[in-house]
Amino acid sequence: MSEFDAIFIGAGQAGPFLAARMASLGRKVALIERKYLGGTCVNAGCMPTKTLVASARTAHVARHAGKYGIVVPGDVRIDMTMVRDRAHAVTMNARSGLETWLGGLDNMSIIYGHARFEDARTVAVNGERLTAPQIFINVGARPSIPCYPGLNDITYLTSTTILQLDTVPRHLVVIGGSYIGLEFAQMYRRFGAEVTVVERGSHLASREDEDISEAIADIMRSEGVAIQTDVKALSFSTSGDEVSISINGDTILASHVLVATGRRPNTDDLGLETAGVKTDEKGFIIVDDHLSTNIAGIWALGDCNGRGAFTHTSYNDFEIVAANLLDGANRKVSARIPAYALYIDPPLGRVGMTERQARASGLPILVSTRPMSRVGRAVEKGETQGFMKIVADANTKQILGAAILGIEGDEVIHGIIDAMNAQTPYAELQWSVPIHPTVSELLPTLIGDLKPIIS
Repeated sequence: MSEFDAIFIGAGQAGPFLAARMASLGRKVALIERKYLGGTCVNAGCMPTKTLVASARTAHVARHAGKYGIVVPGDVRIDMTMVRDRAHAVTMNARSGLETWLGGLDNMSIIYGHARFEDARTVAVNGERLTAPQIFINVGARPSIPCYPGLNDITYLTSTTILQLDTVPRHLVVIGGSYIGLEFAQMYRRFGAEVTVVERGSHLASREDEDISEAIADIMRSEGVAIQTDVKALSFSTSGDEVSISINGDTILASHVLVATGRRPNTDDLGLETAGVKTDEKGFIIVDDHLSTNIAGIWALGDCNGRGAFTHTSYNDFEIVAANLLDGANRKVSARIPAYALYIDPPLGRVGMTERQARASGLPILVSTRPMSRVGRAVEKGETQGFMKIVADANTKQILGAAILGIEGDEVIHGIIDAMNAQTPYAELQWSVPIHPTVSELLPTLIGDLKPIIS
């Protein structure tokens, strides 16, 4: 039996940073990872996929260089092996950096293997038993595969396995019209594939307001991505070297199928039931406002707790637990304002409530929108797709939420995120003096146009 002050199961974007903080305080820490340090973000998420997005954007800009007066002779060709290898190099550099940093820390033991609980204070890994008064679970999530007829009879891709492609598909069919699926759909369309997105719901990115969803669909269609929504009947079969897909009774042939229908937590093989740790019906570990499980001394951080599915929320989980356990603070998950981005091009930056949620709240709300075609910086860059929207509370003068779908929307949204976290009344932002020419300079104008909604 090896004794530690703390055991961390999983090395994503929360556990290692808390483990390092505890080790720096002289606590004996075990960090257990079954595969790769860095979790989804480094190995199969943000870093490799956004590297691919950058390659796809470069191809898109090169094809459209003529409208800027730039002549690129010949056709734009894609070397998919180089594209893949570039993304892989970014991942490996990040993973290597983590290995060097964490492996060089005093009081830190990194153990590679599959951990399982034997009781609420004991974990077994590689035939050894480890015990600690504090255990932190940071095991992340993986692609969720639906039970469509014939799906298990074909070879399909997930958001993880598609990263290994070294050729451009003839026809990529993306099952799922939400964030992951949309990013890959546009990306591979720009690499030169025929792309079809299949979505069961009535709109793409259904979490968003309908006008945002429709604008996203317009962006995708403008680049030649086919979209099929309201798909109620979907089945798969092989057809020679390709896949035959029946969609509401019609058939299309695909060379590749990407299943992007959500993610599920990696909690089903940890022996949580042995430790008495409770999960919900989807397998997410149930935590309180301080990220504690129902068992004292056990916490769950990151994607596996269902309280956020992003690198930044996972890292914030670390910040919350570190502040509470090590700094005597009382930080809560419920104080976190939700914010995220969709990395199609142009991107969507989102924070707080949607207009739909604000209307449902019963609050007296104000709404303002502005098309990107009326943003000077967007016009100058020749990228005017999308629009801005902001929602505010007429009584408190607080911003309730915003969506920036347009060029640099993932960066512009931070002005609103900061204001909401600082609880700055929107009128204060209206009198700021932003830099010209930028996209952000239109935020005061957007706020100045806030008006009551008309039912």
